[in-house]
Amino acid sequence: MSHAVESTIEVFNNADPIPDSGLIMSILVPFYHDDPAQLIAAISAQACDGIELILYDDGTQSGQLHDQLRQVIVAANLPAQILTCTNNHGRSNARNRLIQAARGQYLLFLDADMLPGTEQFLSTWMAEIAANQPAVVFGGFSVLEASGDRAYDLHRALSVSSDCLDAEQRNKIPAKHVCTSNLLVRRDVLEVCTFDTEFVGWGWEDVEWAARVAEQFTITHIDNSAIHLGLENAETLINRFRDSAENYAIFVARHPVLAQQLPSYRTAKLAGKIPGLKLLRPVLRSLALDPWQVFPMKLRVLALKLWRAGWYAEKLA
Repeated sequence: MSHAVESTIEVFNNADPIPDSGLIMSILVPFYHDDPAQLIAAISAQACDGIELILYDDGTQSGQLHDQLRQVIVAANLPAQILTCTNNHGRSNARNRLIQAARGQYLLFLDADMLPGTEQFLSTWMAEIAANQPAVVFGGFSVLEASGDRAYDLHRALSVSSDCLDAEQRNKIPAKHVCTSNLLVRRDVLEVCTFDTEFVGWGWEDVEWAARVAEQFTITHIDNSAIHLGLENAETLINRFRDSAENYAIFVARHPVLAQQLPSYRTAKLAGKIPGLKLLRPVLRSLALDPWQVFPMKLRVLALKLWRAGWYAEKLA
């Protein structure tokens, strides 16, 4: 069944009914030019009572992908729907749309290019809800199962060193290590703190959201990892780091205390004191890209971080 709810949004539902007892958890998946079919199938295989799945296509404008996903949703073993927007409005807006559509007591945010890390992934989340009624929990993610193509080596190395941490490490500064990839949130938290649509493009909207949440609610971390398959090639990653500077400046202005605890802030401040760093950008970019495949990975990661720090330093000046 399909019907338009706005001039730019179309909703398609499968026929699975909502249980009389209501929904415990809504799994929310925004995407843009990604194909979440593999994730839908994996979620369907682990589905149990009390769970729904909602996807939001943020302006991909692919009729073929849309038709394919409708077939996958119809075959899914749980209540599922896809919201299709004709235009791209950014990650914060997409998540807020998903929140409005969700009917569960808890909302689990996943990226379209992710998969459950274990066969007990969903049951672990349901057990966490039943045992602790948490406000916000991040389950962590892994990239080791992603493509071994050398084009993704830089992103893989950066993620392993900075992002793919166990719960004990993440709990040291809980808000710092929150991202909306495998994030469980109680509904009342999102009624108080939505995602800020001033953040456009890529980066920092999730950490900024977590900083606001931490002022009123407890953020915890557990080890219930999802697999992140969507690594970026070095060129894309470099460009995203450059383009994230605007969002970073907004984050720092709003949350200076948290920002000053992060390595990115200290590196940016240090970079701002280096004479002629702007002139070194072509060198740093070449080192990070390493088209010759001759530089040690630690050097490439360092060059990438200095490249980002230079752009961030400009915004903090």
